[in-house]
Amino acid sequence: MYNCGLFKFIDITDKYGHLTPIEGKIDIPFDIKRVYYITKVEKDTTRGYHAHRKLHQVLVCVKGSVKIKMANTKEEKIYTLDNSSVGLYIGPYIWREMFDFSEDAVLLVLASEHYDESDYIRNIDFYMEEAKKRF
Repeated sequence: MYNCGLFKFIDITDKYGHLTPIEGKIDIPFDIKRVYYITKVEKDTTRGYHAHRKLHQVLVCVKGSVKIKMANTKEEKIYTLDNSSVGLYIGPYIWREMFDFSEDAVLLVLASEHYDESDYIRNIDFYMEEAKKRF
């Protein structure tokens, strides 16, 4: 799918456990300006329902599992995140919905920009009209 995909990060393993470093502009294609995580999502809850005009993100499920449905004007794809050394890159103008969170899921999000409400497109119909110009 255009403008998204999986990254496999280095997973350093020894007798002390696992260490997975993620560095901006080295392991992911942007500087990290914002970090947040999502936890304690109730069963059968779907989150997201939006796209961004400028923002780039990498999602990493550091514990448990979650499914991410992504769409543009031409295609749709579902990714399952269940490995803490794999990140899902989502570029601008990709609609996303996060669902099927395991009870223990911790979804870490690395973002290229600080929070800006004007960057969000929260209506799917408006998104499809605006995205048609991009795809």
